[in-house]
Amino acid sequence: MKKTLFIVFFISCFFFLSRSLFADEYQDLVDKINKYQQEITSLQNQEKTLSQQISLMDNQIKVTGLKINETQYQIERLEEEIAGLSAKILNLEDSLNFISKILLQRLAETYKSGRKEPLMLLFSSKNFSEFLLRYRYLQKVQFHDCELLISMEKTKTNYDDQKNLKAKAQADMEKLEKQLTAQKADLNSQIVVRKKLLDETKGQEANYQKLLADARAELEAILGILEGKGSEKEVGKVSQGQRIASVISGSSCNSSGSHLHFMITQDGQTKNPFSYLRGVDYENCTGSSCGSGDGDAISFGGDWDWPLSPKIRINQGYGYTWAIRNTWVGRIYSFHNGIDIVGSSLEIRSPKSGTLYLGSYVGNCVLRYVRVHHDEGNFDTYYLHVNY
Repeated sequence: MKKTLFIVFFISCFFFLSRSLFADEYQDLVDKINKYQQEITSLQNQEKTLSQQISLMDNQIKVTGLKINETQYQIERLEEEIAGLSAKILNLEDSLNFISKILLQRLAETYKSGRKEPLMLLFSSKNFSEFLLRYRYLQKVQFHDCELLISMEKTKTNYDDQKNLKAKAQADMEKLEKQLTAQKADLNSQIVVRKKLLDETKGQEANYQKLLADARAELEAILGILEGKGSEKEVGKVSQGQRIASVISGSSCNSSGSHLHFMITQDGQTKNPFSYLRGVDYENCTGSSCGSGDGDAISFGGDWDWPLSPKIRINQGYGYTWAIRNTWVGRIYSFHNGIDIVGSSLEIRSPKSGTLYLGSYVGNCVLRYVRVHHDEGNFDTYYLHVNY
């Protein structure tokens, strides 16, 4: 008995100490995550330099790595909890089956004895006092058996509770495993983005500042065009599918490479182009790499023709995009009011009929664009980085 108590005490102490050590390690992780997140906030508020941007990315990579460790710790603890619950459930199940069988047999025998023995007890007893003593003992045995059965029912309830706890722990672990997969994908993306920035800038501050300046100038031009500050000339009516311009090949004003910035407005408010364009053969290159699966969600909801011929490469989506969340462009703007696309040819066609305007906006350079005011719904479509 003493040996058994010692073993139980030892196991209890072991689990207590392991949980205590885990709590210390877990808190250390949380403290490190909070520390790096504070540094990230501080860097985001500082002057925009390449070294600070790299430091920001490094801290984000550290935070993601620590969050991966945090999730792995949580999964390990859940695995231990599930293993413990499984063992407990198995033991309870065996005990319930065995003791329930014994108790039912005893209750049946006691019930039979209770019906037959009073008269037999009376004749077999030496006197009435002995009969009362033996009869009361029989009642106590029956009462004790009933108490055991009630206790067994409580154990069965505990058994059901343990099964529910195990099911919840398993569901929590499935969520954590999905979270871990997403965090690992984020870490890989952040490493790729950091390398891409160094490749684009060649590690030179001047190159980085040029990237920022071009993005800032393009944003200023886009907002100016949407506010009607561009210089425009009406050309006349165009039909659906008619050629209206072509994408500039190579770099141009505020653009480091060939792409079309396409916008839709209705009553002066920008709209998500994907909601109006029909489904098309496309490649999603909005994330860390083409087809990586970590980019912007793309869903087509309309019947408009595309301004470019497929296959379409989508470089950035609409709204709060992956690029804003994960790259340096998030230091310039927080909302992408159009989509950046590339087609199989440079030719641009009007997705709907309307009136064509040729425009230009003068900022740090002359940015050419075209606009089509469409006949229905008071829609306007804009096409930037183009030749007429």
